[in-house]
Amino acid sequence: AAAVLVALKLGSGLASGSLGLVSEALHSGTDLVAALLTFFAIGVAGRPADRGHQYGHGKAEHLAALGEATVLALVSLAVAALAVTRLVGVAEHAVDTDWWVFVVVGLVLAIDLARTVVSLRTARRYRSEALRSNALHFGSDFAGTLAVLAGLVAAKAGFPEGDSVAALFVAALVLTAAARLIRRNVDVLMDRAPADAEQAARAAIAGIEPPVQLERLRLRQAAGRTFADAVISVPPGAAVGQGHAAADQVEDELERALPGIDVVVHVEPGRGEAAVRERAHAAALSVPRVREIHNLSVVSLDGQTELSLHLKLPGDLSLVEAHEVAEQVEREICRAVPEIGSVQTHLEPLAEVDSGEEVEAAEIEAAVERAAGERPRELRLLRTEKGVVAFLTLGLDPGSTLAEAHARASEVEERLRRARPDVADVIVHTEP
Repeated sequence: AAAVLVALKLGSGLASGSLGLVSEALHSGTDLVAALLTFFAIGVAGRPADRGHQYGHGKAEHLAALGEATVLALVSLAVAALAVTRLVGVAEHAVDTDWWVFVVVGLVLAIDLARTVVSLRTARRYRSEALRSNALHFGSDFAGTLAVLAGLVAAKAGFPEGDSVAALFVAALVLTAAARLIRRNVDVLMDRAPADAEQAARAAIAGIEPPVQLERLRLRQAAGRTFADAVISVPPGAAVGQGHAAADQVEDELERALPGIDVVVHVEPGRGEAAVRERAHAAALSVPRVREIHNLSVVSLDGQTELSLHLKLPGDLSLVEAHEVAEQVEREICRAVPEIGSVQTHLEPLAEVDSGEEVEAAEIEAAVERAAGERPRELRLLRTEKGVVAFLTLGLDPGSTLAEAHARASEVEERLRRARPDVADVIVHTEP
């Protein structure tokens, strides 16, 4: 069919002087190359997986489709250049619009339409990208021939430039189709994640009962087939059989959602939030100049774990230095806890410890004894920049509750503060 079309279009184009028909002949001339590439690609893609190609040979189809699209683009650029030279008057041309030219065009349209329909049905049946690209190619032939027909009608009506305009239209049409074909096949060759398939897969796993914790999901496609790698977690105490059963459930659900999918499921022990917090806390404290960490929160959002925390750094750091420390903390946390996808830090200054000296103050010691109602087991007084700080240890009845011990410590502290306002702080430790 390709040889017949090339002969019809090229012969008619040369005889009538129609650049539109000549451009369509060049376009159809690529069909033979495309058919050979498709035949080769399907033969290679159909081979079973082997040691050197463990995922099969499906990408051969996409390589063939990419080569075909490149040929289409180059031919279209050449036709467009020739049409422009005719339109600007660089090349003289005369178009013959006798009746036989229209008969040839009608025959070509019928052949193009038949090829397009047959190729498209076969591509859908076998989910073949190479056959789909062929159908697209034949469809562009049909649309291009329609444009040529319109150009010939315009030339017959007294507008000879219509043939060149038709040729430009054909070139633009083919370039657009080639660009889409190149983009789709490059996405597959570069293992771009298929968004629709990923959404369907995540929805299928989310519907499993009892619920399965999905840690990671990666998908790619080749030759109309989807490949998936899934990582799920089970409770650390689960038996091997339970983990295997969960993996089987994931495989079954993905097969229902995406028929023909090739799935590999990896099962690992679950990591609770407490373990994540502990590892993140340790990673943050390993960064120099981090003095304190608090308000550490772990949140799961759309299958991704996010962490936020407050960092206390030396107050004399510049903002630039503090920001560098925060970035280092974020990097260390992500390295130590790979399942965390995002880290947010809040920076706070931390006042350095005051220097102090131990002092002796008989009046304050007496006030402590009066406040406690007895002599404390231990008493230390330190003079700091903020004033005197009292550290005292009280002995209580071993049968006392924690609440009673706390109330007693608070009472002593309050009495001492009222008696000696010059005492900056009181630290009361209780013990049996």
